Amino acid sequence: MIAVKYDSPLGRLTLESDGTNLTAILFPGEESRTGSPEISKGNVLVLDSARRQLDQYFAGRLQTFDLPLAPSGTDFQRKIWALLQKIPYGQTSTYAELAKMIGQPTACRAVGAANGRNPLPIVIPCHRVISSSGKLTGYAGGLEAKQALLELEGAMVK
Repeated sequence: MIAVKYDSPLGRLTLESDGTNLTAILFPGEESRTGSPEISKGNVLVLDSARRQLDQYFAGRLQTFDLPLAPSGTDFQRKIWALLQKIPYGQTSTYAELAKMIGQPTACRAVGAANGRNPLPIVIPCHRVISSSGKLTGYAGGLEAKQALLELEGAMVK
């Protein structure tokens, strides 16, 4: 595993790669799930591309990421993460809506747990999932970061 640091409006993120795919984005204080990746001093194409696309996203010029992704998780988690990628920029969904979409309407907690294990926040937009009451709930980067991302996308008014 190879990693680079990325200074974002949300703090210093760590971007991880297997050399070909983006495998994780970590918020400040988060531990890598894959051990201790080597911090790259050189160029790794996918990490360079991820930094450029994140720059464009945070500048409001990119709505959909085009990166090779390899998130590590269970089949159920990957199913939920695939649904997250279908939530349009500037819109939100709820845990209950996602549970219904997979044909398991009572699986809201399991959907929430899978959402919380998303190793590629921002790129796989787990921040777009809110509670049925409209409240913001858990986010690895903190609720302020989740709110900032939703505001950036126009899904939430300040």
